Amino acid sequence: MFPLVYEINTRVWLKNLTKKYGTEVTLGFVPDEEFLFFTECGFDYVWLMGVWQPSRYSKAIATAHPCLRTTFLQHLGSVDPDDIVSSPYSIPSYTVNRDLGGEDELRMFRERLKQAGIKLMLDFVPNHLALDNEWLPGHPEYFIPVSCDEQCHDPESCFEYAEGKYLAYGKDPYFPAWTDTLQLNYANPGTHEMMIDNLLTISSQCDAVRCDVAMLVLKSVFNTTWSNLSGPMHDEFWTKAIRVVKECHPGFLFIAESYWNKEWELQQLGFDFTYDKPFYDYITHVPANIEKLMGHMQAQWHYQKHLCRFLENHDEPRAAAKTGLNNSAAALVLMTSPGMHLIHQDQMDGYKKKIPVQLIRQAEETDHPELAGLYRSLFMLQKQRVFQEGHIEWLHLNAPSSSHCFGYHRFTEKEHAFVIANFSVTGIEIAFSHPALLLLSHEDIDMLSTMERDKTSIHMAGETMQVRLAPHEGIVITCRTESTHQS
Repeated sequence: MFPLVYEINTRVWLKNLTKKYGTEVTLGFVPDEEFLFFTECGFDYVWLMGVWQPSRYSKAIATAHPCLRTTFLQHLGSVDPDDIVSSPYSIPSYTVNRDLGGEDELRMFRERLKQAGIKLMLDFVPNHLALDNEWLPGHPEYFIPVSCDEQCHDPESCFEYAEGKYLAYGKDPYFPAWTDTLQLNYANPGTHEMMIDNLLTISSQCDAVRCDVAMLVLKSVFNTTWSNLSGPMHDEFWTKAIRVVKECHPGFLFIAESYWNKEWELQQLGFDFTYDKPFYDYITHVPANIEKLMGHMQAQWHYQKHLCRFLENHDEPRAAAKTGLNNSAAALVLMTSPGMHLIHQDQMDGYKKKIPVQLIRQAEETDHPELAGLYRSLFMLQKQRVFQEGHIEWLHLNAPSSSHCFGYHRFTEKEHAFVIANFSVTGIEIAFSHPALLLLSHEDIDMLSTMERDKTSIHMAGETMQVRLAPHEGIVITCRTESTHQS
């Protein structure tokens, strides 16, 4: 019900594997050891981020961009021109990058995943295409036109694709334009059809798509941002696009990168899962915003079960750097909360340096085996029925919200799990009561902690449990099914 997804920066990953194994590794020839890792972790989907043919313009812009160069140097210290590549979200065409092995090797990779019981996820970018995309110059009508008068007022907003003819750069209205992309014109029904054709091409090669900034092509957002240049968008894109793909590929998943509290709206249009940015913001805030996290995780169940929760991805800082001492406890909360769970490449190893998506070389970092071991234990725990199907309710603890301690109860009709986290710098003894604890003894419960400890920190009396937590510790207490049958 709640898939476990592993995101891979494909170009960086294959380059690292080439170095690790001493021979060139492309998609069709990934060593068995890597598939064993996917299987042992229990990933349901592998998301290959950045497999599409790269843009030559995007690479040139990334190479010359002074602000991007600063981020490159922050990551690597020194940069060689060969370290820089195009943005994976500036796409000229939805054909697989030949340097990665092309369509044939992607098919081989997908088949090997299938043999391991794992599905493949790829990217779809609905808002924009690369400057050197395959539809120009033949179809400028697919993009947002900018008049000469508008260009004079805002020359940084558009691209001169032919002499005296301008098209708008792709844009999120709250940030500067992405100058290696062109904004698609969803006021034109032909653009809808062209992008649905692209989705059909993609969906024939994978089992799910992660849709980049999916909220930008909502009718309300598009019209607010672009209708003065393009005219109004009349029909929602996602409703038809998702229906058409699912008619061809039943069971295909759509995941939306979504912000601005547009998650519910996108779910209503057919998305199976939507990014849960509020969860990320509340739990990674320093100090953690417990009150808002509590309110958010008590939202309507039908909404919560369609959320994709994460502590990091390629757009966000590394979790180990962002959450600091709370990193392990945050991982425990992530993996025991309802929804899809997204794990980013090297997150399990506690890497702290975010990789700019225009870099192909990764800075070396030190692995943290203890964190990796905790994640593997949490992955196994997440597969239990109580975490796959169980509802959630917040626990009333004997601590004020200012203590930065919180807890919740995951439950089915006959199974129970209690999650307690201490995001503070001091230890604390927590007490809570729940009818499910009645008649249970120490022998009836199991405990997983983010620290090395046994059940001696737990005391039970009737339906009340007392738990001693160290600073920055999280625990999960699961009740054995046979005992809860008797209660």
